[in-house]
Order: sequence, then structure tokens, then C-alpha cells
Amino acid sequence: MRTPEPHRHVGAYALGVLGAADAFRFEEHLAQCPLCEIRAAEFRAVTAVLADYARRTPPGVDPVVRVGPEPVRRAVAAVLSARRSSRRKRLALVAVAVVLAVGGPFVVAGGSGGAGGPAAVRTERWAAADPSTGMTVVVTAGAKDWGTDVGLEVARVPEPGVCALVAVGRDGSEETVTTWSVRGPGDRPPAMHGGAALRPAAIDRFEVRAADGRRLLALTR
Repeated sequence: MRTPEPHRHVGAYALGVLGAADAFRFEEHLAQCPLCEIRAAEFRAVTAVLADYARRTPPGVDPVVRVGPEPVRRAVAAVLSARRSSRRKRLALVAVAVVLAVGGPFVVAGGSGGAGGPAAVRTERWAAADPSTGMTVVVTAGAKDWGTDVGLEVARVPEPGVCALVAVGRDGSEETVTTWSVRGPGDRPPAMHGGAALRPAAIDRFEVRAADGRRLLALTR
């Protein structure tokens, strides 16, 4: 894994496919890179899906389906198109990795879908980082009947105190999604959840604000 861009190995590390030596070197990088810590956490849903798929595979059936060249070409073309049209492309890359691994589509299981089983939930990811402070934030936004279910992961808030995640609507309205307390720059709160009455399509951006209302970081589309 001798590369000037160790960030690219976060997916392989999270999925457990790096060799022992490469995994050791990446862990050294991970200890100093909060953005990779957040990206590695994003793969937890993927590893959970793969583990569940393996458990559901009948005995004697190969859980890995070989994908022909045409599906691979279509998957690559879809990712390239997504990269051109959106800055939030990591989820698409993860979905393609799962397609190539198990030979099927990838969805995030959500609430009950009735007799047909779990319904597919479309989840958007918003991410931003401040190079000057090292602060990184990842927000997941999933559509619900009542509005938007929001997940939040934060690393290296630059100052102690109470912070808030605020959803700002396209119409200028604001809703506080969640608040938390920070003890200092080294404090890393656990993943948090909250909600907003605004629908995902109606959200213009998310902002992390200090207790006095100052904006510490903005996450835009």
C-alpha cells in the first residue's frame, strides 16, 4: 500500500480485504485522519448488508456471483455519471462495490413495507471538512412520512461548548435537528440522530453552529 493517497484504501480496510501489512499501515494513517475515520464508519452499513447476505445464503450455495463484463460496464458508467453530477458520490461507489461482490442491487432497509417486506429507503449523504481546523462532519438524511430522519457524525469540533445541527430550508426557514456538548477539540461524540419536519428536497443546507449562533461548518449540496 505504498501510495501518496492512503485515503483511497478506507473502503478496502473497512471491508476487511487489505492484507495484514497494508492494514497496519492504514491504521497508522487512520489514527491521524478524522475524515477517514468518518468514511470508515460509513461502510458499517455495507458490511452489515454483506454479513446478512452471507447468513441468508443456503448451505452449499456460493454467496459470490460472478458478474459478466456488461453489468460491470454499466455499473462503471453509472458511477462516472454520478461523479459528474454530484459531490456526494461515496454512497454510489459503495453500492457498486456491493453489486460487484454479490451480484445484486444494494438498498438501505428502512421501515416496514407491509406484506412485501422491508421498504427501500433513499438516503442522501452530506459531508464537509474545514482544513484549517480539521473539523469534519457527515450527515445522512432519509425521507420519512413526517419529514427527514437525520444521522450525524462529527470529528474535531474546534472549541468546547454546546453545538447544534441546523437544517436550513430553501425558503430560508430553520429547524434545529439536534444539539450536543463538546469538551474540547479532541472530544469525539458518538453518532447522533435527530429529525426535521422539512423534507429532504426542501433542505438547502445543514449548518453546525456554536451556542452563540456562529456557523462553524456548512454542508451544501
